[in-house]
Amino acid sequence: MDIILASASPRRRELMRLISESFTAVSIDADETLPADIEPLKASEYLAKIKASAAAELYPESIVIGCDTTVICGGRILGKPKDKNECREFMDMLSGRTHQVATGCCIIRGNNIDEASAFTVVTDVTFRKLSDDEISAYISTEEPYDKAGGYGIQGKGSLLIEKINGDYFNVVGLPVSRLNQELKKFK
Repeated sequence: MDIILASASPRRRELMRLISESFTAVSIDADETLPADIEPLKASEYLAKIKASAAAELYPESIVIGCDTTVICGGRILGKPKDKNECREFMDMLSGRTHQVATGCCIIRGNNIDEASAFTVVTDVTFRKLSDDEISAYISTEEPYDKAGGYGIQGKGSLLIEKINGDYFNVVGLPVSRLNQELKKFK
């Protein structure tokens, strides 16, 4: 069976190549509105299921993988910053604190939602205390604006981080080891 990665993220596509060179990445247009009462640590898996289900309808003969990554700080989900002001707010919030990065994945074979496998991997990330100048320098780059939480651990955002506890690749956007193990159940 063909593997479809329902993601437009170049980082996820790159990481997926560690698992298999044989997959097709597609961008899926799905309603990503979260229920108002959803627990923040469940949001990424919820969205992954939506993306995987939408892709499975288009590719019913394939194994479909949907993914979503959320950054959670103080019980608040930090999405992709809309502008420099929101990015500064995120950096101020993350500075000197530990937050969670949750990546939800959903795997569906042949549009059979009943046999879907969904999971979430959580990694704790601690930012060092950032100065106003460091925040200004970082938010003036283009890096933060297409990433949940406003930073990329694989780029200049790595300079902001004191430590992580968990899967590094999960913070980049794809928990490679866990996804590989789950995919083996579908082959």
